[in-house]
Amino acid sequence: MRGGQRLDLGIYARAFAYLATHPSILALPLLAAVVDVLFSHWSGMVTDPLGGLGNGIFQMIVQIVYLFAFGVAVIQANNVARGYKSGFDDAWEEGRRKASGIILAAIGFQFLAFAAAYIGSIAGGIVSIVLQLVAYFFLILTIPAAAIGGLPGSLAISGSFRAVRDNVVPCIVLAVVFVIGWILVPQWFTVFVGAHLGLFGYEISLALVRAIVLAYLAFPFAVTYDSIAFRGFW
Repeated sequence: MRGGQRLDLGIYARAFAYLATHPSILALPLLAAVVDVLFSHWSGMVTDPLGGLGNGIFQMIVQIVYLFAFGVAVIQANNVARGYKSGFDDAWEEGRRKASGIILAAIGFQFLAFAAAYIGSIAGGIVSIVLQLVAYFFLILTIPAAAIGGLPGSLAISGSFRAVRDNVVPCIVLAVVFVIGWILVPQWFTVFVGAHLGLFGYEISLALVRAIVLAYLAFPFAVTYDSIAFRGFW
């Protein structure tokens, strides 16, 4: 039975209230953002003498850390949105049990995104951009599929593909909000606030911004996937 384009625009407003009343959801996203800052400095010291060799590996590790942190945040966000009386500890325990599946899904996500970018670079031009956008769009629910649905690795990827295919409209809205939150908001922060801070203050503040955005996004991602997967899109 396919999904019925279940679009819950209210979650994008409710997410602010959820985040304000459950600040513990920031814990792992903030840790991931701090790891990002530290790796940026450390990888530079290690790879610069080698001409940047290995920098991509460090970036992939950071992205996997982000995706795992997001997976745990999605678990907690789903519990909150469903009205369960559970906090960070419960989400962390569930995340630990599903850690291998989430990490495998994160690695698969990274691999397919890289493959799309590589093939796109060969094609060049608008084809490259379209191919990468399509890949990211159909992979958008991979982490919720692993974190909430418990689907490991390739199953989470195929689960995301089917969910997006059968529920295009809510996934388009989710993708737009993701781009605004994860890409544009940090850029705006850099332009309008970052210039007024020292280097250390800027990096710590940017890490906090990223953590808040990631924690906020966990709610619409969780609710969107939950409404699709557990009403039978299979």
